[in-house]
Amino acid sequence: MHIILLFEIIGTVAFAVSGASVGIQKKMDIFGVAILGLTTAVGGGIVRDLILDVAPPVAFQEPLLPLIAIAASLILFLSKVRGALMHMQKVYDILLLCMDSLGLGLFTVVGVQVAQGTIASPNDFLVTFVGVLTGVGGGILRDVFAGDTPHVFVKHFYASASIIGAWTCALMWPAAGATPSMVAGAVAVIVLRMLAARYHWSLPKAK
Repeated sequence: MHIILLFEIIGTVAFAVSGASVGIQKKMDIFGVAILGLTTAVGGGIVRDLILDVAPPVAFQEPLLPLIAIAASLILFLSKVRGALMHMQKVYDILLLCMDSLGLGLFTVVGVQVAQGTIASPNDFLVTFVGVLTGVGGGILRDVFAGDTPHVFVKHFYASASIIGAWTCALMWPAAGATPSMVAGAVAVIVLRMLAARYHWSLPKAK
């Protein structure tokens, strides 16, 4: 359980920074920045829990992760922190890519783990779907709240990386067990996201 909690904390901070950064770019006030950070960090998990009939969602039962998300968002909102990061735009962009990729990978495999532990007879399709929803759900809510087309529908190789990572985790689970499967799935997502950003991989788009 310690490795799961560690994954969740790291993923929460990563996604909170990603969400809060969008709020800052949109010139939102401190409340808006905190809400976007919170939504990005726990939104996917809340939707996942509702689908799995976990009521109330874990984020409301155990508020540690939401509080961490709010704290990370408020720290990023501080003018000195924000100014230092934005002064180095290239470093800031790399940081956002790394944090977003890290959050996507970790929350994808945490979603797989929750599905494996909640569903009596899980199948690979359902487990993969729940993993992807956990990974991308918060980002979709973030983009909707920010007035943007969700990146999952237009951003290069984003949800696709989550699908591959979740599927990797689900297929390895029966033979390898929880921890190796989750590490492998998360690494697959992160590596694919980095490669996609480096080589500009994207899916075909409507013209």
